Amino acid sequence: PTRAPSAPVLWSRGDSGSGVRELQARLRQVAWLFDGPTGTYDDLTEQAVKGFQDKRGLPPTGRTDTVTWQRLLAMTHRPGKWELYLMGGQPAGAPDPRCLTGRVLCIDKTTRTLRWMVDGRTLSTMAVRFGTQYTPTREGVFKVYWKSRHHVSTIYHSPMPYALFFSGGQAVHYSYDFAARGYAGGSHGCVNVRDEAAIAQLFAQVRVGDKVVVHW
Repeated sequence: PTRAPSAPVLWSRGDSGSGVRELQARLRQVAWLFDGPTGTYDDLTEQAVKGFQDKRGLPPTGRTDTVTWQRLLAMTHRPGKWELYLMGGQPAGAPDPRCLTGRVLCIDKTTRTLRWMVDGRTLSTMAVRFGTQYTPTREGVFKVYWKSRHHVSTIYHSPMPYALFFSGGQAVHYSYDFAARGYAGGSHGCVNVRDEAAIAQLFAQVRVGDKVVVHW
């Protein structure tokens, strides 16, 4: 007897892109994946797909073929923007015009991104998280007035490493909570960064007096 042809493979380990990001978001909806979405088909994604396939009597290859994908589509809803970018990675939008001159931390609330710009050129971009509705991050034009590498909040007693203060007690800083929970949480008004290597590099480059623009 001849074996039935296998279904075409859409994505497998090593692939990346928007399709993989949607796959991961849908796997999260059915509790087969708990990290990401990252947009990269890694070992965790492969294991999640394999488990999903095995549970439904499909060949547990770990590769997402058309049959696996159709089964997953039938069990899930189309993920929204913040499901797709739960842990960051949203592409940055166009910089605010106020960011195009000088040394600027250009912080976009719409895309949840921070651009570090010098004379209109973007040197680095990173995902950020903002304050909750009860403790919102202020919008406007500010200046970095204090840098504190090992800062601890005097109000909340929580660590704020690599703090770049720009408005009252509000600062750009690394957040252990953001790194662990993504957008499931929020700050008390600060701009949280989840990439420790990125914020360490930023902290080394930014000077007191550099401009900060927080905008929608």
